[in-house]
Amino acid sequence: MRKVEEISILLAPDLLRAVRESIAAGEFASPSEALGDAVRVWRRQRAEDAERLASARERIRRSLEDPRSDVSMDEVEARLLELHAGTEARLASSRG
Repeated sequence: MRKVEEISILLAPDLLRAVRESIAAGEFASPSEALGDAVRVWRRQRAEDAERLASARERIRRSLEDPRSDVSMDEVEARLLELHAGTEARLASSRG
């Protein structure tokens, strides 16, 4: 059996209601089980958020270190219009 430690927490009424409803629905056997699951989900979410942030930072770092010249907004818009026109043409030809 895992070592456990008892703590006391205060929950807003809506959160306490959600815990009690999940227990009444049979999702959890006790408040401890429900809150343990919530903490596990919270930890997993924090880890995923940290991974996404690290990935974004890495992409930004690579972008800043990229020796290629910057692309102007006019060039971006022109390329997007080309892509859109190509997509529209493919859709029109596939329809018939």
